[in-house]
Amino acid sequence: MPTAPADQAFPAAAPAAAAGARDGRPILEVRDLSVAYRTRRGDVGAVEGVSFDLAQGEFLGIVGESGCGKSTLLFAIAQLLAPPAGITGGSVSFKGTDLTGLTERELAPIRWKQMSVVMQSAMNALNPVKSIGSQFADAMRAHGIDSKSDIAQRSAEVLAMVGIDAEHLRSYPHQLSGGMRQRSMIAMALLFTPDLVIMDEPTSALDVVAQRSLMIQIKELQQQLGFAVIFVTHDMSLVSHFSDRLMVMYAGQVAELGATREVFDAPRHPYSAGLMDAFPSIRGPKVALTGIPGRPPDLARPPAGCRFAPRCPRVQDRCLDAPVELFSIGDVLVRCLRAGNGVSSDD
Repeated sequence: MPTAPADQAFPAAAPAAAAGARDGRPILEVRDLSVAYRTRRGDVGAVEGVSFDLAQGEFLGIVGESGCGKSTLLFAIAQLLAPPAGITGGSVSFKGTDLTGLTERELAPIRWKQMSVVMQSAMNALNPVKSIGSQFADAMRAHGIDSKSDIAQRSAEVLAMVGIDAEHLRSYPHQLSGGMRQRSMIAMALLFTPDLVIMDEPTSALDVVAQRSLMIQIKELQQQLGFAVIFVTHDMSLVSHFSDRLMVMYAGQVAELGATREVFDAPRHPYSAGLMDAFPSIRGPKVALTGIPGRPPDLARPPAGCRFAPRCPRVQDRCLDAPVELFSIGDVLVRCLRAGNGVSSDD
């Protein structure tokens, strides 16, 4: 197989993208995406009717407690679901192409080159019996890059981007700290300068100092290279200063979606407000932390009305009658009857 020239194999970010500019056109369009797991008890709807757009160079944070469907949504977008999980409805359009109808062979040129994924646990995602350099080389060879000099040069470049010396290309995953393993995963995701990087809780195994350091690194790389980010976490405070928009998920559905600062400053969904109250703040008056009583519903048998109703401090009788649609309040979407004037986002 002929070797592609280095400047074609590893495209640099366009000047506008490097400056963090966005032209407003969505690079990713998710429409009514639903995912279910087949079990002996029946289908469990882990994701239901999720829709959103992602602009070029945008940073979207997705938050919610464990089991709300965040990771399943990411795997559905990246077409990485495996049985018993499967997409039951909706579409995922990336750069104008619906990924849900593509075969593995058709998806192969898109993965890594145009869209890459950083898994939750780097120790599990990285091959423990191969050096970091060998794993970088495998990814590049899978996409037609065979030149040893090109592979070595690019591997050193992406490691330098995340602040790791090239000598660690010879290191094995167990020889690196947790932060270095996560940075290595991010470096691997940037081998081909993709347009979209999907990150599934990449900071979950790190202490708070390492978390902030990694988040700053991710944001700087995004602004430098211009790629879009979907960042999943259960920690609301982690994305408060780094994401452009925030999606709050509950029981497989979007509870609230809007500009990050607007959601933080004035959460309209009781669940969003509950998540905010569960995290301490270093500013303002000292207040007691409060939790959210109860537990999420059984998604094999979801309630007829609002899924948050059994735990909601503002519940009304009408919340129990029928499923609640997303309502538009300015630029924010909220799945709550009491949040606005009752005008549906679909109207």
